[in-house]
Amino acid sequence: MFVLVNLKAYPRDPVEVAEAAASVDSGAAEIAIAPQTAHIDAVAETGVQTWAQHLSPVEHGSHTGSTLAEAAADAGATGTLLNHSENRLKLADIDGSLDAADRVGFDTCVCANNPDQIRAAAALGPDAVAVEPPELIGSGTPVSKADPDIVRDAVEAAESVDPTVDVYCGAGISTGEDVVAARELGAEGVLLASGVAKADDPAAALADLVDPL
Repeated sequence: MFVLVNLKAYPRDPVEVAEAAASVDSGAAEIAIAPQTAHIDAVAETGVQTWAQHLSPVEHGSHTGSTLAEAAADAGATGTLLNHSENRLKLADIDGSLDAADRVGFDTCVCANNPDQIRAAAALGPDAVAVEPPELIGSGTPVSKADPDIVRDAVEAAESVDPTVDVYCGAGISTGEDVVAARELGAEGVLLASGVAKADDPAAALADLVDPL
């Protein structure tokens, strides 16, 4: 299982979380951290797999305020999250951001609210898509419990378009039980944020997530 921890803009030392992730010994899970852009280099230096929270659909040039793929790669990122519910993109911009990620060889995951959006996202050719009903983000109630059919239908939707696109489960993931439930519904990874980023002991929180695997 792939576990992507999105640190968002929480007031947490990203290096502390990255070091915690690097310390977790689990052959059953692959853990990555998505810090703020300004912290990518510091997180990458810990040796943990590091993702950008966003890439802009731009090339080198006059693009003030953009997150350039090449700059994120130079800082040590190897993947990117796109179209999170807190940073929605137009379809054309998602496509452009995927092209930007492809220029630097990034792994990619496009977020979507529901199976219909998952189908559209999968058609753009990312490595993975993540189903995240926005009303459950940060709720502590995982989508695998609130509405497991959304996860099953998202897996079917992605497979109907491109069977090579992995499906991740996000929104409300906070325990190892949630991760196991997501796997049983067909997901090959999970996205989470507050369950680790707000934990008193991020290493313990991560261990609790992956130990049941």
